[in-house]
Amino acid sequence: MVTAAAVAATVTDPELPMLTLADLGVLRSVAESGGRVVVAITPTYTGCPAMDTMRDDLEHALVSAGFADVEIRTQLTPAWTSDWISASGREKLAAAGIAPPGAAPRHSGPIPLTLSAPVSAVRCPLCGSADTEEQSRFGATACKALRRCRSCSEPFEHVKEI
Repeated sequence: MVTAAAVAATVTDPELPMLTLADLGVLRSVAESGGRVVVAITPTYTGCPAMDTMRDDLEHALVSAGFADVEIRTQLTPAWTSDWISASGREKLAAAGIAPPGAAPRHSGPIPLTLSAPVSAVRCPLCGSADTEEQSRFGATACKALRRCRSCSEPFEHVKEI
């Protein structure tokens, strides 16, 4: 018999369909007890519009697999970080032509206020060059930026470090 955790681990992200919710790190826990399944997911950022679809897709997958009593909870603490994307997820992003994020910034104490966009060295997922430039801070979703490689001239998306 398949477990609820195994079923939940197959559900893909609606905005990055090459990744499962587990790959993305938003699938936080799956607990089974007495026929009830409780799943916890964490949004990539506050107000993420994909959360409703993630919730619906998880519930549908679990009910379709025979789990009748399913509850999907939103877990806000700890806050999601792009560091939670699995190594496999990072490879899948690059294979799909999307640059995976680098290490998320670490802060201890107050977070400094900067008035300019953060600068990060992002390798082109198509040719591997580090000579890339940001074209737009926001891509198709708020989690991604639009970049262009100066070496191969190809545009690509980059999942931002959060």
